[in-house]
Amino acid sequence: MNQERLMKILLSPHVSEKATVVAEKHKQFVFRVAPDATKPEIKLAVEHLFNVQVEQVRVVNCGGKIKRFGASFGKRADFRKAYVALKPGFDIDFAGQH
Repeated sequence: MNQERLMKILLSPHVSEKATVVAEKHKQFVFRVAPDATKPEIKLAVEHLFNVQVEQVRVVNCGGKIKRFGASFGKRADFRKAYVALKPGFDIDFAGQH
């Protein structure tokens, strides 16, 4: 797989209350990913960037909310997120403390 493509698949970690509960309970991490990213690409990108082994990847397409600004309406952008489950014994440390 192309190294440049792998670097563009993961956009950012998705931080929310649900993502925190899933990380603690099921050892899963949530990432915002490129809209055209596939499960095998996401798996390779996480393994390459964080030096871990991925057990499972689940993907969700999230529609953007419709917001109102006075008399006009607007829409937030749609996005795609991936729930990545790691194999036992592996962990991702976003804080970078060693």
